[in-house]
Amino acid sequence: MTIEDPSKLVERAHELFAALADPTRVRILLLVRDLELSVGELAEILDQSQPRVSRHVRILAEAGLVRRQKEGAWVFVGQGDGAVLAPVHGLITAVAGGGDPIAAERARLGQVRAERQRRIDGWFESNAGEWDLLRRLGGQDTEVEDALVAAARLPGVGRLLDIGTGTGRVLELLSAEADSATGIDRSPEMLRLARGKLAGGGNQTADVRQADMRALPFPDGGFDTVTLHQVLHFADEPAAVIAEAARVLAPGGKLLVADYAAHGLEELRTRFQHARLGFEDMAMQDYMAMAGLKPRLHSTHPGPELTVNIWEGRR
Repeated sequence: MTIEDPSKLVERAHELFAALADPTRVRILLLVRDLELSVGELAEILDQSQPRVSRHVRILAEAGLVRRQKEGAWVFVGQGDGAVLAPVHGLITAVAGGGDPIAAERARLGQVRAERQRRIDGWFESNAGEWDLLRRLGGQDTEVEDALVAAARLPGVGRLLDIGTGTGRVLELLSAEADSATGIDRSPEMLRLARGKLAGGGNQTADVRQADMRALPFPDGGFDTVTLHQVLHFADEPAAVIAEAARVLAPGGKLLVADYAAHGLEELRTRFQHARLGFEDMAMQDYMAMAGLKPRLHSTHPGPELTVNIWEGRR
């Protein structure tokens, strides 16, 4: 479509307004602005059947207003084309006149978010002692660690932040080469194990603290290297986590994400509380690009069942 083609512009405008001509579709658009949701979760929040919600999502996706991503048996729905969404959300805000058009649904959205986090927190509390073993599900942990360390060294580690540090493995590997090393984790039990493990190994320089990866307690641009090692698949909103990690990167800094490539092992959702079944390469690169980083797929590490990728985003 070009701006010199008025008929195409009229058709595009009609497509957008037609997609928004149903109250349920407007609610879906506003809900996924706050959080990527599965079709099942949307159906629960909206108190509608999944087939009906799927039809509404399809219409919104065809108009570029939302993005669908299939992961195993689930379909996640997130925000669509930002250039299209900005004026649409502006119009909805203006029409709402300061009110919240989805106040009731937002309360149920909060319950969905809290239930997700409760399951994940409970799983980590129960399995913290086995975390190092569980993180080796792909069977190529040494190869991935070596590649992650090599990527962090270029051109240097500098000030290191490890998000979702778990038992502190990345700090073990990199803190000796870092100007400073900090690890954060939401789980107090994980942090207790990390402190003991680091101290037992003679590491007195790394700092670990409790924090949420969606709201890091650090100023903008405070780190040269930020790592997310086998963490992002637990995130209910990966794009927001990537954006927050990018916020604390200094100019010239790098974000390194080591995580599973997209797969279809549904059992990992229930057995290990994985929120996402890995990541498509382009989806990860889109997350990084939207956060203002220059992304690339650094390396790929196939395993017996799962493949682990390392992605790099440069500030």
